[in-house]
Amino acid sequence: MSLEIKIPNVAESITEVTIAQWLKKDGEFVNRDEALCEVETDKATQELFSEEAGILKIMTPAGETVAVGAVIGKIESNGQTSAQPTQITQNEVLSPSPVPAATPSGEVVEMVVTPIAESITEVVVGSWLVNEGDYVELDQPLCEIETDKATQEMPSTASGIIHIVAPAGSTLKIGDLICKIAVGQKSASTTPQSQPTASQTTQVTTQSENKETYATGTPSPAATKILAEKGIEAKEVQGSGKDGRITKEDALKAEKTVKTTDNSSQTASKATQSVDNQPIGERGQRRVRMTQLRKTISRRLVAVKNETAMLTTFNEVNMKPIMDLRAKYKDEFKEKHGVGLGFMSFFAKACANALLQIPEVNAMIDGTDIVYNDFVDISVAVSAPKGLVVPVLRNVENMNFAGIEKGIVDLATKAKNNTLTIEDMTGGTFTITNGGIFGSMMSTPIINAPQSAILGMHNIVERPMAVNGEVKILPMMYLALSYDHRIIDGREAVTFLVTVKKYLENPERLLLDL
Repeated sequence: MSLEIKIPNVAESITEVTIAQWLKKDGEFVNRDEALCEVETDKATQELFSEEAGILKIMTPAGETVAVGAVIGKIESNGQTSAQPTQITQNEVLSPSPVPAATPSGEVVEMVVTPIAESITEVVVGSWLVNEGDYVELDQPLCEIETDKATQEMPSTASGIIHIVAPAGSTLKIGDLICKIAVGQKSASTTPQSQPTASQTTQVTTQSENKETYATGTPSPAATKILAEKGIEAKEVQGSGKDGRITKEDALKAEKTVKTTDNSSQTASKATQSVDNQPIGERGQRRVRMTQLRKTISRRLVAVKNETAMLTTFNEVNMKPIMDLRAKYKDEFKEKHGVGLGFMSFFAKACANALLQIPEVNAMIDGTDIVYNDFVDISVAVSAPKGLVVPVLRNVENMNFAGIEKGIVDLATKAKNNTLTIEDMTGGTFTITNGGIFGSMMSTPIINAPQSAILGMHNIVERPMAVNGEVKILPMMYLALSYDHRIIDGREAVTFLVTVKKYLENPERLLLDL
């Protein structure tokens, strides 16, 4: 008897999925409830499990996109529950009696999805870091929770045996039940009733070390995304998770292996090519799936272009006064505050002062209303391993230069280590992006919705400028302000940019709050 493997209904809005990878091979025996493959949607990645034991027949290869309800494989059931049934004989090692992982107390703790942020109403269970029936400790990470802004871990609220209610890939609302924990203490291991001989111990140890499961060498969904971004194949990474599974931490630590070849063999290989007809050198291609973060960024940027009346105005600023001030005080500043004095603190403070003077630039549209903010929360665009992120520096209007610099360093470090939280990403009334660190001379940045404006910094270039009838070589930077013309008129946009220019070319005004 054969059982069809169909794509289940994942959510009401999902009509098709992509088979990311098969965890079992065609013709391989699979057990009941064993993971067969991973499927991806535009919201999450989840595993499909076998409903019966039998021989797997793969009908749709990895990488194909199929509709919900489509048959992607079959299982030829033969009534067995294991590919190699075990028969106990007198010559085999006697196993000790099974010992429960924990001694339950009778109390059961229900873990629900806790409120993350005001704008977040649902989350996706990215991947489970523990297995069903495992003993977990208090505060031990249990699973990864994904939203359209960030990924964070959910820690255990008790110690005991875990019962998973929501499998990986499930979409849950705030307050939904995700798992249960039977509270109890971890049991001590007992002594086996029969002691194996030395040869039997060696045999059992060897079999245990060589035992592999479907999880061996298989990355978790979060690890898959990270490895894809780094261009590293899973077979190059040693998994440290249960049964050899590749965890998120393994992927973060992984480095791409550089293959080296003998120069003489390369020369000989190139010499055999026809110079007239064949190109010289490698012409390889790589196809990498877009991460969920990259899909979200793409969707939102296109929406901003289509839903806002975006314009960009430009100005230029003489950076010499700031550079002279930094050169004079940077050593004393770092010695006292423990952080370097960068350009971002000047720009953040200048923008904060200008935003309070021109509140339309610090406002946003909410339906048919305009929301004016009496505070300044600046989103700072940071290039992270997963893509561009914009963590928020809050109440910049009340911060001094040292506080701004420390806050930016903290957010940049979290972005680099992929430890940004939902709170770090939520909110923001204005955004600053610095393309100059990559050499950009001029650009038109895209608004970070639902905000109404974004300031683009660029590289500093020495150019001849006319100053009081004389030509001087000055370090100049172009500034670009992209704004939503539905709420900000040209007068407010130009006035804001000129105000920022005034503060930057006269930094003493920032210090004197003028």
